[in-house]
Amino acid sequence: MVIACLSLPAFSYKKLPAKRSEIEKATEKILKKQILAEAAWAMKQGPITVTASFCARSAGGKHDFFSEADYFWPDPKNPDGPYINRDGMTNPANFVEHRKAMIRLSKIIGALASAYKITGDEKYVRQAVIHLKAWFINPATLMNPNLLYAQAVKGQFTGRNYGIIDTIHLMEVAQGIIVMEDAGALDPETLAGLKNWFAEYINWLTTSKPGIQEKLTKNNHSTCWAMQVASFAKLCNDHVQLDSLRIRYKTVLLPSQMAVDGSLPLEMSRTKPYGYSIFNLDAMTMLCQILSTHDDNLWDFETADGKSIKKGITYLYPFVRDKGKWTLQPDVMYWENWPVAQPFLLFGANAYRENAWFSTWKKLDHNPQVEEVIRNLPIRHPLIWFN
Repeated sequence: MVIACLSLPAFSYKKLPAKRSEIEKATEKILKKQILAEAAWAMKQGPITVTASFCARSAGGKHDFFSEADYFWPDPKNPDGPYINRDGMTNPANFVEHRKAMIRLSKIIGALASAYKITGDEKYVRQAVIHLKAWFINPATLMNPNLLYAQAVKGQFTGRNYGIIDTIHLMEVAQGIIVMEDAGALDPETLAGLKNWFAEYINWLTTSKPGIQEKLTKNNHSTCWAMQVASFAKLCNDHVQLDSLRIRYKTVLLPSQMAVDGSLPLEMSRTKPYGYSIFNLDAMTMLCQILSTHDDNLWDFETADGKSIKKGITYLYPFVRDKGKWTLQPDVMYWENWPVAQPFLLFGANAYRENAWFSTWKKLDHNPQVEEVIRNLPIRHPLIWFN
């Protein structure tokens, strides 16, 4: 089934100004060397899609994305039986090759789109098209537009709604297409095919049982569901979805997940309270970055009891600037690997002209290599996200 991307008259929606801010200019200066080096690497890479690897435990076919839930392990009392949960403890033996391939794709497209934005050289677009066609158009290698078999649990589930979080790494692919879509090297037929794939995936995310279950979760999973749909809907000009997500952010996500002091209690009750607080605040921040317009600017929104994205950033910032001030227990794993150059610092600084936030962002790691950090950091090419 082909689902066309939606389009409404341009006069109905007023975008934020295209004029570059001083922080965007400074960001390009800081990241330019890294971007061009990453793009040079990406220019040498061939496509690797979900069809390049297969797990015998998958209930799907070769075109279906498959992953196993990170925090599930063999039961010591029943080694051959169903896996059991150990929250926050990643099992390195689980199948994550498809996720790694998707993260690789996001690195490639993010780097190529960033380099194209800086240089205007369409060689980067031509290389990106090779990967985009392999993942979303070529019948022999494409990925099916659903996540029915993501974050499976041996002996319990062939797939779970929680696995939908795995495709946060398609966000920079979608945004990269937006950055490159006016280039002559991205032909109209290919562009239409890419948008149709993402439109079908939006339809699955918003109408399937797993998609609806994920939407209705209470913590970072529901934020990341909304963040993904927003990213893909932006590519597809799906204003119905974009409008509904602005409403959801204001009436559901922000009010139910943030405390009046700006903290995120559902994340702070986990075994990785520090990392998950950062992760969810990044996701909320990206919702504001993706969805804001002059007519409905989420950066300025505040609930009746004073909750806002600015309050969330203000709350967490001191603990990111100096992790030693964190008042809760350290995360059970990867405590030493956070923070890195978090998107909430950069885009929050840009929205509110907070130079201290930007200065902290500049000092943090812009090229993390730890897999767990990368898994929870979908925005690694921030330059393509400036409006």
